[in-house]
Amino acid sequence: MNQAEKAALRQQEYRRRLKEFRLLDDEFMTKCFEDDPKAVELVLRIILEQPDLEVLEVKTQVFVENLRKRSVRLDVRAQDSKGTVYDIEIQRENRGAGFRRARYHCSMMDVGLLEKGADFDQLPETYVIFITEKDVLRRGLPLYRIGRYNYDTQEAVDDGTHIVYVNGAYRGETPLGKLMHDFACPDPEEMHYPVLADKIRFYKETKEGSISMCRSMEELWLQGIQEGKQEGKEEGRQETMIENAINFLKEGTLPLEVIANCIGLPLEEVEKLQQSCMT
Repeated sequence: MNQAEKAALRQQEYRRRLKEFRLLDDEFMTKCFEDDPKAVELVLRIILEQPDLEVLEVKTQVFVENLRKRSVRLDVRAQDSKGTVYDIEIQRENRGAGFRRARYHCSMMDVGLLEKGADFDQLPETYVIFITEKDVLRRGLPLYRIGRYNYDTQEAVDDGTHIVYVNGAYRGETPLGKLMHDFACPDPEEMHYPVLADKIRFYKETKEGSISMCRSMEELWLQGIQEGKQEGKEEGRQETMIENAINFLKEGTLPLEVIANCIGLPLEEVEKLQQSCMT
């Protein structure tokens, strides 16, 4: 099968998947919310019960880089008229919505929010919102608000950081219940909120929208290939560093600290390699 035939098969698969897409599919949700403050505004107003909330800016698939440690990609990053910053994440698998992941997202969101020399009190309010397909906390509630707590005084601690888990399995005759119905619904004709239905209708039923969505899926596919290649390069680089360190250790002429600095490995890892060489 040549490249053109493979590409045609991928396009056919994209069109099939497009018919089944829901807002609970993160790649579809981020496309629907791309540069659309009104759609994100509706979602935030309902989840946070703030009917006057006004979203000014929306960005999707925002890459927050950490040069030395793990970076993150935010599904939807929004900012409102009061300067509050939001991260909306879709998570279909329970294992990807843990508290520590939410904590890390909070910390990565803070990066870049405070100007050099500014007082820490100027940090804006931030919300990390996980919309999960199932009730990951298993308490039967529509949503869960997570915050810090002073156990000795039995008081909540307001540091401006908020974590919210939204139970995507919740249904009910409430704004949130209707919103979760719409997030799980592939058919715009059966949705409650016109703002969301119109967006889904555009990507599923118009030529312009479906082409744009299929192009995005192709870009994600290509991105996945590139990331896989990069991971392979990193693994190869790590193997080379370990191999070089072992060679230095076998010579036995350099201190461990010098080997670590020369190779670029942590001293603890060089010490472990030395132990393995001696056994």
